[in-house]
Amino acid sequence: MKKFQILVDSASDLSNSYLQGEDIPFKVIPLTILANNKEYIDDDNIDIDAMLTDMHKCKKNTSACPAPQSFLQEFENAEYTFIVTITSKLSGCYNAAVVAKNSHSKPENIFVVDSKATCGTEILIIDKLVKLIKEGLSYEEICEKIVAYRDKKSLFFILQKFDNLINNGRMSKIAGLIASTLVIRPICIAKEGEIAMLKKVIGIKNAFSKLIQLIKDRFHEEPENREKLIITHCKNEQDANYLKDEIAKVCDFKEIEVRPMKGLCSFYALEKGLILCH
Repeated sequence: MKKFQILVDSASDLSNSYLQGEDIPFKVIPLTILANNKEYIDDDNIDIDAMLTDMHKCKKNTSACPAPQSFLQEFENAEYTFIVTITSKLSGCYNAAVVAKNSHSKPENIFVVDSKATCGTEILIIDKLVKLIKEGLSYEEICEKIVAYRDKKSLFFILQKFDNLINNGRMSKIAGLIASTLVIRPICIAKEGEIAMLKKVIGIKNAFSKLIQLIKDRFHEEPENREKLIITHCKNEQDANYLKDEIAKVCDFKEIEVRPMKGLCSFYALEKGLILCH
């Protein structure tokens, strides 16, 4: 039996092969999307194009978190388990993981990390967990350090469609109405695990310019956040790479990574959605 393992939900946009070669058991626990009465499991085989096509055919589309059993059945693979979830304010994944933990014979050996965000932030937390494990720290030390690390992360996003955020209660209708106008492009953030509108900008080019400045300001304010920037996108690799190149001109991140969104994040971000985490 391995000493440590890491579990994460599919809001991380990761595949099960992410930690291949690290000698740390790792598994992505999938959420489920119901689009046009068709069920899509957010695993490595999900067809994002088909899901989005079905979703646009119907106004009542939903997502569902995994059952506690999905986490519980994995706990015997290691002595200690770390679980990283999408923000508890917007999904039941965290609660499902906590229920699973409390159902286990040794709940003290399971630590559930509420990312207070999604996608790239979850990836950054996992990368940090791997680093702390490799440093040989104790389980208790890792738990303490990963919470402190999580609290220093930032998430910004620009979406061009807000239908599912509004329809599923993740964003207020008033904010959604403002966001859905043809002229205003809001820059939003994850604030204490919830969606908050940071700036309302006219035009997508101006929005990108403001976003780059926000990333630059945050980069210089927080030395701890200079390691890696992750940009995830829903069918918008062109703008994601544009932001990557422009940010690289003003911020000396050690790495800027562009990744496509999987099912859950595509469900909420929709086409052309962009999320930046560091």
